Amino acid sequence: METPSTTLSPPWEALILVATYLDIKTLAISSCVSKSWFSSMSSDHIWKPILATHFPSLSTLPPSTAPSHRLFAIAHAAAKRRRQKLTKPNLSLADLIFTISICTSGSRVISTAEHCDTLFMDPPGVFRFRVGWDGVGFDEGVKEIKVMWNVVLKGWRGVFTMMECEGKVHGGEGWFSQDLPAPGCCLNAVASSVVADLKVEMCGGVNKVSVGILSVVNWRYVDLEDGLRYLQHFLLSCNAL
Repeated sequence: METPSTTLSPPWEALILVATYLDIKTLAISSCVSKSWFSSMSSDHIWKPILATHFPSLSTLPPSTAPSHRLFAIAHAAAKRRRQKLTKPNLSLADLIFTISICTSGSRVISTAEHCDTLFMDPPGVFRFRVGWDGVGFDEGVKEIKVMWNVVLKGWRGVFTMMECEGKVHGGEGWFSQDLPAPGCCLNAVASSVVADLKVEMCGGVNKVSVGILSVVNWRYVDLEDGLRYLQHFLLSCNAL
């Protein structure tokens, strides 16, 4: 009586040889067949050339960093996220009010509350706005001031403090910046890649204040939609428009 033959997996040498002719998607699928196939299909001998072709900067990392197939998977996922089209922000300028207060050591305060959709965007398309004051409040001898900038959700249903700091005025100008928290958890422990930026100009009093969100990556103001996306994390967490 003839004994049924048992199906054996091909030797790992053969698997690796075949794997060198497979495309990336087929390699990934084949690695799910069994543990032995995963071991063979995940070989650095196969994935290092692939990694060098698609993500050359990662292929130069020390071998102990991570296996090449793992580095490829991480880089591929990150590249895919970057290619995704960003959704429109759930906030608009019409939903926001800027409140700005400036005071001296003598406790003299001037303040304003401005609807954002009425402000001048400087330059157009970026999250930087100019608020005009008609030379009010302080004389030119003021050397130190405290500035406060809050963003308020219409109807006063939410508020986010962008800046509260003190500094000096030189030559009729004062420029202030403050780190902003990262959206999400651990807000007090993790800084984001943006800062709040505020500039005061004085000539016979305060006559102009500029406020914006500045990226510390390239030291440019973020575009309008990115600024609104950032603020919605703080203003819409418990509210809905």
